[in-house]
Amino acid sequence: MEFDFTWLLLGLPLAFGLGWLASRLDLRQLREENRRAPKAYFKGLNYLLNEQQDQAIDAFIEAVQNDPDTTELHFALGNLFRRRGEYNRAVRVHEHLLSRGDLSRADRERAQHALALDFLKAGLLDRAEDALRRLAGTPFEAQARMALLAIYERSRDWQQASDIARRMQNSGQGDYSTRQAHYLCEQAAGLTARGELPAAQALLEQAVAAAPQAARARIEVAQLQQRMGQPKSALTTLQSVAQTTPAALGLAAPLLVETALASGQADQAANLLRQHYEDMPSLDLLEAMVALDAATKGAASAGREWYVRHLDKEPSLVAATKWLAGETLGEEQFHPQIQHALEQAAKPLMRYRCAACGFEARQHFWQCPGCQSWDSYPARRVEEL
Repeated sequence: MEFDFTWLLLGLPLAFGLGWLASRLDLRQLREENRRAPKAYFKGLNYLLNEQQDQAIDAFIEAVQNDPDTTELHFALGNLFRRRGEYNRAVRVHEHLLSRGDLSRADRERAQHALALDFLKAGLLDRAEDALRRLAGTPFEAQARMALLAIYERSRDWQQASDIARRMQNSGQGDYSTRQAHYLCEQAAGLTARGELPAAQALLEQAVAAAPQAARARIEVAQLQQRMGQPKSALTTLQSVAQTTPAALGLAAPLLVETALASGQADQAANLLRQHYEDMPSLDLLEAMVALDAATKGAASAGREWYVRHLDKEPSLVAATKWLAGETLGEEQFHPQIQHALEQAAKPLMRYRCAACGFEARQHFWQCPGCQSWDSYPARRVEEL
């Protein structure tokens, strides 16, 4: 049976027509999908700019479903979930990105960093630590070290914090010598609480060597020396505070009075306090001078003229209240009520205030309990700021 070429001639145009029709259908579908994805993307962006996060998330989810390979949409979606506090969903988005085999190295590192932030914001510090350590050698390493440092400070793991701070300083990320001194002081405080005083003293001496300009280490060395029955050494240490960090002498003023009286060097301490008070008047130095005069002159009213001298220098409700407490009024029966009212009004003025977050406290902190900033408390009371 001979093959009829007529059918071949008829079939070629038919095949060509079917192929052309199929290609047109594919192109039309592709164009529709491409048109749909940008539309959903821009819709989500518009919602986001209008702070309509719920609608923005719905639009981004639609765009991701239409084009699952769009990494930028995954990152946008994960960041939105994190900002809303939906950390579990943010973690799933970023873990899905990390599970993809076709992800570029830059996007993988970016996803790893985003995942670490998810864990950090969720308070999962152990998982955040593991995720941050995986960023070593990436462009996010500096940020990861800062986050690790915050984790170790929050968990009071001072040895790990010290190691990270040393690496950051060696890599040129800043000067962390003062913070290193704080870490040593924190470790020394733990040893002091357990009664291991010589070991604590060794750490404090390291802290002084690490940051000679910092006041905390020297003040705590003096406290330890006083506790160990070495008032003369403690007084010498406090005199070095007056030389290296004169602004912080007010923080050590009560200890200075105690060590001076215990070592029999009250006159020397009085001269030091007066000299620094003349240069930089402060309520803490004022109280120390009044206490020292009262202790050496043997009268409760001794030294109270310092309050009046302070009022000559600057108006102070605190100084006026303390002076008035020892005075006799014409209407003495009203004195307790007036004194109580003045003391209540003066109490907030005697607090210390964090310069970073405004957290106020009765005592001075080297690290703010509110924002965790170091050395953010000035060595002056609220009334003096």
